[in-house]
Amino acid sequence: MNIIDAIINLVNNPILQIVDYYQNRNRANSAGDALEEYVKDLFANSFNTHGADRLEILSKAFSYLGNNNNPPDAMLRNGDMIEIKKIESENASLALNSSYPKQFVTCEDRMISNACKSAETWNTKDIIYTVGVVDKANTLKHLCMIYGRDYCASHDCYDKIKNRIKDGVESIPGIEFTESKELGHVNKIDPLGITYLRVRGMWGIENPWKVFNYVYSRNASSKFNFMCIINDSKWNEFDNKNALTVLIDQNHNLKIKDIQIKNPDNPAILNKAKLITYEIR
Repeated sequence: MNIIDAIINLVNNPILQIVDYYQNRNRANSAGDALEEYVKDLFANSFNTHGADRLEILSKAFSYLGNNNNPPDAMLRNGDMIEIKKIESENASLALNSSYPKQFVTCEDRMISNACKSAETWNTKDIIYTVGVVDKANTLKHLCMIYGRDYCASHDCYDKIKNRIKDGVESIPGIEFTESKELGHVNKIDPLGITYLRVRGMWGIENPWKVFNYVYSRNASSKFNFMCIINDSKWNEFDNKNALTVLIDQNHNLKIKDIQIKNPDNPAILNKAKLITYEIR
């Protein structure tokens, strides 16, 4: 299964009242949970299945399913990773918490759990940022899928600033720091030695609609807008592109066009990509 399958399944199974839909199936207690379940169904094509039958389909599609404490949210078996983010307003940024944006994910990443590392044999994977705008009425208004390699700068950009801040914090005189993945960790602050301080980084990134507003604008009059950007290099890896092309010919609300997008490491370079859009009016 891949992102092309997910787009096809979206067009064939558009669900906008996602909280009502997934609460009725006892799968979600919040809009964020409902969005995650919907995205899983999109990639696994597990719609209209329940209980053990759905779990079996999910197990065939995914080698790993995570949570907020163990990114990524999902890993396609022998395929890409998926990070799912819910925002409530159209212009809100994405909160990535302690994990900075990623072009790719490597098995050596300290933020990845052992369960994810051992889920299958892998070294480096693409990551798909899947972002949904769910309004206060629990309606899915917008959805986008974008590859990290088209959205985020390279590892060195973020790691360099993180390490500079970490080194600066730990060089403060008169404070004893302990080894930590965070920016700093101080134990035994008080006379009894029972208080500690964690210095954590909280990463964020502008949402993809704002980042790519030079190639795509949402239709304010539509009930639902979908955007997906796939660089040509990745696009050419897929062997099911024809199935999407056939569906585009059958549905005038589903479109694809060639675009050029800024290289995240050097905006002077323009990379060729595909823009896939879908609307419900």
